[in-house]
Amino acid sequence: MFELFKRVKTVVNSELNSLIDKAEDPIKMVEQYLREMASDIQEAEKATAKIMAEEKLLKMKWEEAQSMVKKREEQAIHALQEDNEDLAKRALEDKSRLQKEAEQLEHLYIEASKTAADLKEKLTEMKSEFRDMEMKKATLKSRAQSAKARTNINRSVAMHNSEGSKHGFKRMEEKVLRFEAEAETSEDLNVSSRTLDTELKEVEMNSSVDYELRLLKERIANQLNGTSE
Repeated sequence: MFELFKRVKTVVNSELNSLIDKAEDPIKMVEQYLREMASDIQEAEKATAKIMAEEKLLKMKWEEAQSMVKKREEQAIHALQEDNEDLAKRALEDKSRLQKEAEQLEHLYIEASKTAADLKEKLTEMKSEFRDMEMKKATLKSRAQSAKARTNINRSVAMHNSEGSKHGFKRMEEKVLRFEAEAETSEDLNVSSRTLDTELKEVEMNSSVDYELRLLKERIANQLNGTSE
């Protein structure tokens, strides 16, 4: 269990940066690691609680055994005082048995106590590391969002600076210039057409005036000729 927890912790610490460059969602991956760590902590809590209960029970049995050793010794003394050597002997025999049992219980209790202390220390360490990972998750989330934003911006810039975009823009610019040239040409033609029409009208007007002038001259000449006759 603790080996798995350490493995998860190592993965989280060593891959925070590399996860951002991979296809996996780093936030989801870290959340999965945190769930595994939380599960390990729950298992550690159960194991710690179990060994602590065992430690308490062994201590109680050890103390009871010690109490019985003392009691058998007192009973043996009392039996001798009553001149009952056989009873005293049996009390001492049971005392010996209880003494060995008490020693075994003491050994088991000491071992359980050490194990419980070790588990409690590791559990405290696991919880501390879990809190650190939760804090790193917030930092990682910010870093991942920043990295994605930079990637999107870089892609936009790359697309904007691509040859295809430049060529397309230039083509549209040329098209607009062509439209402008056509508009200017159309205006020039209209001006030219208007100038020609004006000259033709002037010619027509001049011809009409000349014709009337010639008629007027002829009439005057006819009048003068008629008078002279």
